[in-house]
Amino acid sequence: MRITPRRLAIGMSLWIPNLFSGIRIRRFSEDWTHATVELHVNVFTRNYVKTAFGGSMSAMTDPYFFMLVMHQLGRDHVVWDTRGEIEFLKPGRGVLTAEFEVSKEKAEEIRERARGGAKVLEWFETVITDREGDIVAKVRREVYIREKKRVTAARS
Repeated sequence: MRITPRRLAIGMSLWIPNLFSGIRIRRFSEDWTHATVELHVNVFTRNYVKTAFGGSMSAMTDPYFFMLVMHQLGRDHVVWDTRGEIEFLKPGRGVLTAEFEVSKEKAEEIRERARGGAKVLEWFETVITDREGDIVAKVRREVYIREKKRVTAARS
């Protein structure tokens, strides 16, 4: 069974770490270029002062850039999330949203840079917003990409 964007969004929302962290994946686009993720700030996801726990905001941004890249590049590449940075700008309350985008052009550029087994480290950026559209945090995630050795060897 092939994973579809809808199935992945449902599965990721029901995955225990996300489910109990108040993280809901609203959608992956059909072409794997975009994802929308929400964090519901509640008694389990807030900190001592009743605003969004920073770890929850980091978790809501963890795998989505790498997943968008991985699904666009396909099985011939190793793709994983290596590092993240988050800058908190204001307290998060209610429902927080993050939008992730990796254009087809960016994915193609990464594919070319990784050709022949080259290691590619690419930074992606997004923001976390509240219901009013105010920016709560700025997030950067680094993604590691490399063409699989079997693919590189087959080309040689």
